[in-house]
Amino acid sequence: MFRNYFKTAWRSLLKNRLSSFINVGGLSVGMAVAMLIGCWIYNEWSYNRQFANYDRIAQVWQLWSGGQQAQWQLPAAVGDELRAKFGSDFKRVVKSSRTLEHVFAVGDKKLVEKGNFIEPEGLELFSVPMLQGDHGGLKVPNSILLSASTARALFGNDDPVGKVLSMDDTVSLKVTGIYADFPYNCALREVSFLGSWDLFAVIDPETRYNGKSWGDNGWQNFVQLAEHADLAQVSAKISPLKAQHDPMLDAAGHNVNHTTLFLYPMSRWHLYSEFKDGDANTGKIRYVRLFGLIGVLVLLLACINFMNLSTARSEKRAKEVGIRKVVGSMRGQLIGQFYSESLLVAFLSLGFALGLVTMAIPFFNELSDTRTTIPWANPLWWAACAGFTLFTGLVAGSYPALYLSSFRPVKVLKGVWRAGRLAAAPRKVLVVVQFTVSIAMIVGTVIVFRQVQYARSRPVGYDQGGLVMMHLHTQDIHQHFGAFRDALMHTGAVAEAAESVAPVTESWPFNGGLHWTGHTQWDGEADFSMKGITQGYAKAVGLQFVKGRDFQTGPDGADALTMVLNEAALKNMKLKDAVGKTITWQKTNFTVIGIVKDVVMESPYETPFPAMYYLAPYPMSYVTIKINPAVGAQEALRKISPVVGKFSPAEPFDYNFVDDTYDAKFKDELRIGTLAGFFTVLAILISCLGLFGLASFVAEQRIKEIGVRKVLGATVFNLWGLLSREFILLVSVSFLIAIPIAWRVLAQWLQQFAYRTEVSWWIFAVAGMGALVITLLTVSYQAVKAAMTNPVKSLRSE
Repeated sequence: MFRNYFKTAWRSLLKNRLSSFINVGGLSVGMAVAMLIGCWIYNEWSYNRQFANYDRIAQVWQLWSGGQQAQWQLPAAVGDELRAKFGSDFKRVVKSSRTLEHVFAVGDKKLVEKGNFIEPEGLELFSVPMLQGDHGGLKVPNSILLSASTARALFGNDDPVGKVLSMDDTVSLKVTGIYADFPYNCALREVSFLGSWDLFAVIDPETRYNGKSWGDNGWQNFVQLAEHADLAQVSAKISPLKAQHDPMLDAAGHNVNHTTLFLYPMSRWHLYSEFKDGDANTGKIRYVRLFGLIGVLVLLLACINFMNLSTARSEKRAKEVGIRKVVGSMRGQLIGQFYSESLLVAFLSLGFALGLVTMAIPFFNELSDTRTTIPWANPLWWAACAGFTLFTGLVAGSYPALYLSSFRPVKVLKGVWRAGRLAAAPRKVLVVVQFTVSIAMIVGTVIVFRQVQYARSRPVGYDQGGLVMMHLHTQDIHQHFGAFRDALMHTGAVAEAAESVAPVTESWPFNGGLHWTGHTQWDGEADFSMKGITQGYAKAVGLQFVKGRDFQTGPDGADALTMVLNEAALKNMKLKDAVGKTITWQKTNFTVIGIVKDVVMESPYETPFPAMYYLAPYPMSYVTIKINPAVGAQEALRKISPVVGKFSPAEPFDYNFVDDTYDAKFKDELRIGTLAGFFTVLAILISCLGLFGLASFVAEQRIKEIGVRKVLGATVFNLWGLLSREFILLVSVSFLIAIPIAWRVLAQWLQQFAYRTEVSWWIFAVAGMGALVITLLTVSYQAVKAAMTNPVKSLRSE
């Protein structure tokens, strides 16, 4: 019986080649989109799950500014206190540095790699996959573990274990182990080396002191919960720890440090990485939901095509159904026949969809910045494909099977059965659904790109042109910075150079020990970026002074204890004029000498960060160089490189243009827009395929009417309008439905940005007109073709 079903279904497909091509093509594209998005969602969901202790790992975070802000940067002393007071709640407590860049050298080879300095137990906590050596490798003095790719880059095919390398031209390290590179969907994917915590104290003497300080928020603290421990309960127990050890007293002697600690589980690190009002309730999870919805909608459009074309050809199959019923077919058998046809189409589409996915994966990975793969060898993948295809076939074939099997044979065979006006109503509804989705996706794509361009065009408060940043990995340049700057200026390629503690495009917030007359920051209203710089930074970056002056001497001169504020800092301090006022920071008094315009350092979508600039007397990690506008960028870099090599031989000339770094801040939204645009095009393509098939059927169904009208004098334009009118009406209805839906969703999406564009009426008008034009182009071919048919052929049998 089933063999006969599929044989009949195959013959039906071959007989109706155009509708079969549209069905298989539409379903293939829809299934390919759903499969791509499904693979990507699985990749996002499986983030960090390769760690054996995934369910028990957490990072210690702190809430501050009245519980509104959250950060992972904490004092290293937190880890020691957790071990001492709450040891029974944790199986492991591990202190770690931030992921830092260092220069490694073996002979003439120099590499800049990122990694962490971590306590030895961290290897067990993160179940680091060792290829050579073991987890005890970091207990050896002056030891280091390298990732497999870093070891190959430094030592080639030689065995690296036991060999010595130089780090930052200051310390020699022995390689005691090699570990497999962490996968791309992992929080440690950038970690190319692991050094011991004790080693960090050797290369950075201040670490010994800061490791005991409760005021230095520069470290990471990871924990592995004991088997009996509950995360929420332990998190509540450790909550007051920092406030107890780092009190901030008001004038009355009361502790106003409201900082609280909490445990942030690894299961939420990736998808719920953005904190708002002290709660990590958003992040990449919104993209997972968005593209999951897009995948469902695109597949639904493909299924709608199948339903529409199958029911549209109902009159051609009415006699077949009637004869089958007369000779004894039960309705259940007819339903089985039509389901077999839809399943055959679905499984044929699966084959083509797998081919499309295979070809699209590299392009998709480039767009989405992932390493999504198709798990060909996984039986669960094939089971999921089979179940997914079966579900698609049943959904796509449900309405045709139930509708076609309901025909009454007496009326059909007497020739008195007609589908009637109401029979076309479901098809019209489905077409409206298709174009409602398509129009809404068009509007969404336009809004995303418009938001990106709106943020890109905002004033950033400084001059990005010709601005180059260098990350310093040694202190050689800092120790001779005056001579280094003079040498750069002497090349004629540099207009100015200055040091800073942070990049131009970042602000590192600070929320402790800051006071000014009549006010204290600890009421939770704001936090500030304390940016240590050298003289000349304002000129190099192009800060725009609105009041006061720039620094005129170095950290040892008259301006040693002075500050320059931006306008956002002035606003948050609730001061009309701060020039000449005294600000106390870390028990040191600073005099404000100038106010500059706000600088966009963090997210270009948010309000500017309050910033305070001061002359730092200690080594800084970044050099900002302003290229002479009269010199080309490539020529300038060629002249700068030997100067860097002269003053810091161990350091490669590693640089970034500030405008490129700033543009990278838009990558997530651009990626969303590009992917949404890509899927929108596919959704429109699927909708147009269905529209083309329906137009073909309508033209074929009304061929005699068209012939009569032509004989009576109707022009091609009249007939084109006659056949197109219905589709134009359906798209217009879709447009009216899509407007409120798209407006509500997009207005809500834009609320996450403090600096945002508006949802303008013309965007909907353009989307509606675009959908209308696409509809006319799709329908016109069939309409004009039918209108130009010789009426003699269509009326010959009348």
